[in-house]
Parts: sequence; C-alpha cells; structure tokens
Amino acid sequence: MRSTRRAPAAAVTLFCLSVLALCLLLPARAAAAEVALRIGVLAFLGSEAAVKEWSPVLRRLESALPDHAPTLVQLDHDGLREAIRRGELEFIITNPGHYIELEAEFGASRILTLDAGGGRSPERALAATVVVPAASPLQSLADLRGHRLAIVGRSGFGGFQLLWGELDALGLSPDKDFAALHEVGFPMNGVIDALDAGAADAGVIRSCLLESRPDWQARFRVLSPRTEPGFPCATSTRIYPDWPLAALRHTPPELSRAVAIALLGMTRPDDGLAWAVPADYQAVHELFRRLEIGPYAYLRAPTLMALAERYWPWVGGFALLIIGWIVYTVRVEHLVQARTAALREALAAREALEVRMRGAQEQADHLSRLSVLGELSGTLAHELNQPLAAVTNYANSLVRRADHHRLTEAAVREAAAEITGQAERAAGILGRIRAFARKRTASRELTSPHELVEEAIALFRGMLAQAPAVTVEDALPPTARVVVDRLQIQQVLLNLLKNAWDASRTLPPARQHIAIAIEHTGGSVQIRVRDHGCGLDEHARSRLFEPFFTTKDDGLGLGLSICRSIAEAHGGRLSAETPADGPGALFVLSLPEDGLMDGAPAPHPDTTAPQPARTPP
Repeated sequence: MRSTRRAPAAAVTLFCLSVLALCLLLPARAAAAEVALRIGVLAFLGSEAAVKEWSPVLRRLESALPDHAPTLVQLDHDGLREAIRRGELEFIITNPGHYIELEAEFGASRILTLDAGGGRSPERALAATVVVPAASPLQSLADLRGHRLAIVGRSGFGGFQLLWGELDALGLSPDKDFAALHEVGFPMNGVIDALDAGAADAGVIRSCLLESRPDWQARFRVLSPRTEPGFPCATSTRIYPDWPLAALRHTPPELSRAVAIALLGMTRPDDGLAWAVPADYQAVHELFRRLEIGPYAYLRAPTLMALAERYWPWVGGFALLIIGWIVYTVRVEHLVQARTAALREALAAREALEVRMRGAQEQADHLSRLSVLGELSGTLAHELNQPLAAVTNYANSLVRRADHHRLTEAAVREAAAEITGQAERAAGILGRIRAFARKRTASRELTSPHELVEEAIALFRGMLAQAPAVTVEDALPPTARVVVDRLQIQQVLLNLLKNAWDASRTLPPARQHIAIAIEHTGGSVQIRVRDHGCGLDEHARSRLFEPFFTTKDDGLGLGLSICRSIAEAHGGRLSAETPADGPGALFVLSLPEDGLMDGAPAPHPDTTAPQPARTPP
C-alpha cells in the first residue's frame, strides 16, 4: 500500500519539475530568437522589386543564423541615412556612391561586394545609360546642351552621378548647360515614363535596366554607346564596382563575420545571386573627388571671386578693382589653407586605409589557415585514432591482467608510461593545430629558419593519416636567424607542403617524397620546397599567384596569392621554378637574413615519417 501511494506523489513531483524547467527555457529561447539582424536596402526600383531582388539574402541568413531574426528594410537615400543615425540598422546594401558617403559620415565598413554574374564582375558591374527616343536627333552626350534631362535625383549614383562625371570631362555643367533637370525620384522606371510622356528629351538610368524591357530597341536608342569588352549591357559611361554589403560602426564584429561567411556560401545556380570579397572602390572616390561631392564636398567652398561674379551688377568699376585686389590676396591664403587641410585629411585617410588594409590582410591570412585546416580535417581524425587506440589497448591490458591476477608493478609502470606518451602525442597534434588556427595580431621575432621548417612539417604530419616522406637539407650555420612573424611563415610553408602533397598523392609512393632545402643565397635565406608531381605548364606558372586562379577542381585560388603577400610583407618573395633534375615543381621562399654568422653548415637530423604506436603488453 505504501509503495502504491508514493508512486503518484513522485509522478506529481516530476511533472512540476518539468513544467518549471520549461518555463525557464522558454524565455531564454525567446530572447535568443529576438536578436535583431536588420539590413537596410536602397530600393531604387521600388519596395516590391527590392523584396524580390534581395529575398535570397534573407532566406540564406534565416537558414544560416537561426538564432537571429533577419529583416529587410527598403528605404531611399534619406531614409537609409536617418535609420543609420537612429541606430535602427546593423547592415546596409546600397550603391557604391551612397556607400562612400555613409562610410565618411557614419563609419560604415564594407565586408562583401555583390557578384552579379552574367559577364559582370564585382569590380566592373555598374554604369549609366543615357536613353533617348528612337526618333530623337541627339547623337552624342555633347548634343545634350540646352535640352531637358530626366534623372532619378542628384543623389542617384547610376541615375545621375556617373553621367555627371562624363559631362564634366566634356566641359558640360548640369546646372548651366541644360534647359532643365527633371527629377522623377524612385523607382527608376519613372525616367522611362518621363520620356514616354514627353517631359524630357533624354533620360539617365542604370545600365542593364534597359535590357530588361523586351521592346526597348524599337522605342529607344542609347546615346554615345561605349565599347566595353565583356560587359553585357549598353552603357554611356565608364564601369564601376558593384553594390557593397556594409556593416555599421555599432554592429558586433562576430555578427559581421557570421553574415559574411553565410553569404559567401551563396551561389547563383542555387540562390540566384552571389557575393565576393570586398572590391576596390577607389574609382568611386576619384569620381566624387573630381565632382567635389559626397565626402569631398568641402572642396567646393565658396570664394570671394565666386561672390563677386554672382553680384557683379551691384558692383561698380572702382569697387571691382578694390575687390579684385582683395580677392587675389584672400584667394591665395584660402587656397593654401584649403590645400593644407586637404593634405592633412588625405594623410589621415591614408593612415586609416592602411590600418584597414592590415586588418583585412590578417583576416585573409586567418581564413586561409582555416581553409587549409578544413581541407585536411578528414585525415586529422584518423591520425588522432592511433594514440587514442593505443591508450585504450593499454588500459584494457591492465584490466585483463588484473582479472587474471597477473598484474605486476612493472606492467603497471610500462602501461602508464605508454598511456602518458600517447596522450601527450595526441595533445601535441591538437595543440599545434589550435595554435595554427588561432587568430592574433601579427608580431615578428628573431627565429631560426630550421625551427620554422620543422614546426611546419610537424603540423603537416599531424593533420594527415599517412603523411608523405619529407626530408630537410639545412645548409645554414646554427646561428642563422630571420626576423619574421612565426605563424605567417608557417602558414606559407604549410600551404606549400599541402600543394606538394596534392600534386603527388595519386602517384606511386616513390614520387610522393617532398624535399626541403634551406640555404643562404645572395644576402637572403631561401627555403626551397620540391615535389615530384606532374609539374606546371607555362600558362599555369605565369598566372600561379593571381587571386582566384587555381589548378584544383575544388580550390579557391587564394592560397598562393596570400602566401606571396605574406612573403612581400616580410621584404622577401615567393616564386615558382621548374626543377632541373626531373618532373615536379619547385617553390622558393626568400627571406631577408638577420644575424647570419660565418661558420660551417650544421645540418640537422630529420625523420621522414611519424613513428607508429607500440603494441601494449
């Protein structure tokens, strides 16, 4: 009877505890789900078109970041600026001109650039097209003088500013040389509507928008079409980089990194669009500097001469002479101060750019190391199985000896020593990999070249189940030293070892051998990595260090490019040569010597393969 009464009480207690745990977990999950990820989008074709165009981004982020609540906010130029000022956005997607204005005003920082595809690259994707009715007598941009021009607005990058740059090169001023500038606002299709209604003689639209209309060739004609090799759309201006995705100053770096990684995984066949690493927007800066707009609007400060020209009807002859002398003196002083201030700002901007470039280089180096680790992670698990299996065998041996009463102190000591050794071996493998993958600020120190090579080989072997034979021939004296960032040079060497392994792992064992030579040549220390694979043809060798060029089916084409950047940052160089003694490839890493002393070379011993674990007693 007592046992039957306790059972319902225990069930009630268990039910109450479950309800309490559920009540505690639900708020935590709700709080995690409410983490905001708001992306402001410039809706130049209207809200509906913006939602359709950027929905793949939203779906990708919802899938990759389930703990956040990604949303798209469609705004115009002024709406984006106001939303950023109020802190209502974490990221923005806008045109390059609007981006550099927000970069200067709010500290926006681009993390990706749109890769539109279809013949357009991230660096060459945007231009402006001047459209006129098919029967219009206008033939070139110079013929626009004295006519009406329909534009989205003065802040439109593809809808006005790109054409403004071309007109400025022709000596035309939109404010003085046109009969009228008809601003239609968003969406950009209003420019075409203005032409159809006869409200303008010509209109400016973003390139590739005209081709979306099937009947455009029968109704319209492109003014001053340019021949741009490989560009799929008609254009009247030069071509500039595509739209960036930028993080704002208050956006957490961890969130920016997660968003960048998620969107870099998008592909056009699966998602309809793709993203690439940030493009160079220097061409946009040069355009705005020439037009003196955006961050360079301060260059258009009014002068006394401009005021005199504006109010000349109220100024007499004698006053003009006096004002001319004053204007000359003040103008010279003003120009000196303006140029000095501009020089200071340019130097400050250059220093800030160098800081960002160094940060981007460190990030690229870190991603390259993680890419190498990712490619070798499958064999890493097999390599760790050896010491773990040995530990298990020795432990089971002790249990069996104890069960049969044959456990002796010597057997315990031997098994404990072997277990300790195998555990330290596994910990060493993981420690080297963890140190290699850790992200930290670059720092240089005086280091032995031989130690750099040995550490890279140890890391390489630790990530492979069956590492190829690697021999080291060191012709340097023991006192040889180089001043390098230890981790970055190890990254270069590991990349070269991995490439050598990829080039020969399908060949017979005799050709899988990798040879490393360390020598002193012409005032520098050279580390030569030689494989016996199939080698490289002349075309591949000439483009080997170009970004995104690769000879592998699954390669990104960034490894050797980053390695060469690391070598050049150390004052050295990385080159590829053809071996004179047989097939294969030879990569030479040259580093400036530091503290190389005279003396006989002292070769260091080297082993060619990891030792297998011993069988337990």
